[in-house]
Amino acid sequence: MATNESAENYLETILILSKKLPVVRSVDIATELGFKKSSVSIAMKNLREKNHITVTDAGFIYLTDSGREIAEMIYERHQFLSEWLTRLGVPSEIANQDACKIEHVISKESFDAIKKHVK
Repeated sequence: MATNESAENYLETILILSKKLPVVRSVDIATELGFKKSSVSIAMKNLREKNHITVTDAGFIYLTDSGREIAEMIYERHQFLSEWLTRLGVPSEIANQDACKIEHVISKESFDAIKKHVK
């Protein structure tokens, strides 16, 4: 399931947008992340080749099972780490930025240990 940080961010963004929007398109991802549509199109092509997303003829983007699994893992880490850092007294904006960095590099074992310790 090896994916890079960029791919994980895109998958997480698709998941987040899919909770807010009826359909997710490249333009929605570009707007959300502040990226050029051309950059997003290249990323979507890569995610499609790895079978993490499907794209309909109308340009609607859907996560596959593998894409959803990665997205949900990253999203859970982000939510948990951000909340935990905030509870430790870190200002929420900084906690959010740090969670965004940590979520990609922390091992499953370390994350599970932190989660267990906190709960």
